Amino acid sequence: MLQLIALFLKQQFKVTFASASQKSENAADLKALGIDEVSIALNASSFDVFVQYLKPTIVVFDRFMTEEQFGWRVTESCPKAIRILDTEDLHFLRKVRHQQLKKGTKFTNEVLLNSKDAKREIAAILRCDLSLIISTYEMDLLKTVFKIDENILYYLPFLFHKIDQNHIKKWKPFKDRNHFVFIGNFFHKPNVDAVITLKKEVWSTIRKMLPKAELHIYGAYLNQQIQQLENKKEGFMIKGFAENSQEVIEKAKVVLAPLRFGAGIKGKLSEAMICGTPSVTTVIGAEGMHKNIPWNGFITNDFEEFSRKAVQLYQDEKYWKNAQKNGVEIINKIYDKEKLSPLFIDRLEEIQGNLEAHRTQNFLGNLLQLQTLQATKYMSKWIEAKNKL
Repeated sequence: MLQLIALFLKQQFKVTFASASQKSENAADLKALGIDEVSIALNASSFDVFVQYLKPTIVVFDRFMTEEQFGWRVTESCPKAIRILDTEDLHFLRKVRHQQLKKGTKFTNEVLLNSKDAKREIAAILRCDLSLIISTYEMDLLKTVFKIDENILYYLPFLFHKIDQNHIKKWKPFKDRNHFVFIGNFFHKPNVDAVITLKKEVWSTIRKMLPKAELHIYGAYLNQQIQQLENKKEGFMIKGFAENSQEVIEKAKVVLAPLRFGAGIKGKLSEAMICGTPSVTTVIGAEGMHKNIPWNGFITNDFEEFSRKAVQLYQDEKYWKNAQKNGVEIINKIYDKEKLSPLFIDRLEEIQGNLEAHRTQNFLGNLLQLQTLQATKYMSKWIEAKNKL
């Protein structure tokens, strides 16, 4: 979201950030960027007044739940505004994978197609003029399994500056790096599961081969379940919130991310590449992130192999440096901000100049805008009326 905001600001857009959530102490300082921050209420017609006064030309919904709540209001109050859904990742994909993992049953496309969460999120995608899809895997899933028209989808991964030689020269060399690291906020269930997996399946094997190595676990919203895993004698260190995530990753020798479920592309792994730190992860961890370019480390779902490859990266400088080079290639070829940004702006301008025709072609989206199918709208109105009693 911050990358999108920066992109809009570069285009001289006036940006207003409206949120129904309470602002946390770790929130980004948007006012310093010249952005108006507005508090909005759920299930309240006060939003209608706000958005009618604002008269936006583009509205970006942060995830499908926001579109469910406010999308119909934007449609009624600002019918000419382009409605964009920033999926972040496909939430139904992550949720279904988690459910199947807990059940011990196989993940299939049929399970996805029967998911109520999938139906909600797909409906939000269909209602919007454009949905931003962060992963090549998810882009393919939407087109092939859910038969979504590519005309309302747009592949937009993270936007990074290229890694040049000056950047590389600033990285700590192999000999000056120590320990393994995992980083990720613990509101996010895949991160909680990954740390438990590190404790139960991975770390004891690594520690036997590297008795002086340590694993440092960083992340916001630390809970008791994670805190109780700390064992300083075994080098399993719970560090908590990191003021500067890149500083933490740059000091480490290897990033470990045994993700057993999830979706989208993983910030911890792209950040590892930016910091020149190789990583070991799972198939889901690397999913949709590197196309045909070799990974900056190793990918496996076998945790014995995961542990051995982590140790090899930790000990073998040649292997480590080669993995680091792969990370540079992935960032420079797939996430190039200077290449991706103007293409996205061009797509927005194309839709803006042809909005009526664009919407006419989206028949299923038009169908979902019919009043008889707008359950979320009337539920919101009912809640608002009830709250006034």
